[in-house]
Amino acid sequence: MSEHESTAQRLEALRAEHQSLDAEIAALAGRGSDLEIQGLKRQKLRLKDEIARLESESPIAG
Repeated sequence: MSEHESTAQRLEALRAEHQSLDAEIAALAGRGSDLEIQGLKRQKLRLKDEIARLESESPIAG
């Protein structure tokens, strides 16, 4: 597996996890604890930062 393929697969997994967190946050809105929702939002932001970092390191990966 090439480095590009590995990066592309990592990006795909991160994007899927990001979307999953988005759905989980939406499901908890209004009925989950604020602390729990804040934690999920922080996790989602870390994923977004990691996605942006990988995309900037691999111009073909976008």
